Amino acid sequence: MANNLMSGIIAQQPPIEAESDVHVVKSRLEWGEPAFTILDVRDRSIYNEGHIMGAMSMPIDELTERAAISLDTSRDIYIYGTNDGQTTQAAQILRSAGFKNVSQLKGGFGAWKAIGGATEGIIESRTPAAADDYNVVSRIQNHIETQQK
Repeated sequence: MANNLMSGIIAQQPPIEAESDVHVVKSRLEWGEPAFTILDVRDRSIYNEGHIMGAMSMPIDELTERAAISLDTSRDIYIYGTNDGQTTQAAQILRSAGFKNVSQLKGGFGAWKAIGGATEGIIESRTPAAADDYNVVSRIQNHIETQQK
């Protein structure tokens, strides 16, 4: 009964697309939308250097085993690798293992950094903040200018 009461209050998320733009994921994070995971399938050493903040490391050669024990098959999963080919391969592996809501993050980590998405890692922590990283007004202005190009 409790689920029926809550279903009218909490909006259902539309199904995720097979491929997603980094803006979609960033928006979901900023709005605090629940129940999704970001997977980084690059080698662990590359992940340690820098990755999307909150992304889980699941190197592609361990993906099936680790995902099966740690993720629900109906969870929304955004996935990225070293390049689009690795990302596509990883998404196919998960879909073949029964994961229903897998989306390839177009452009991966590079695209994420290009839009000012939050990052973490050894190299990322040593990279000085850009001039507008802490200025919301400048970031909005940069976003508007980028969208107009």
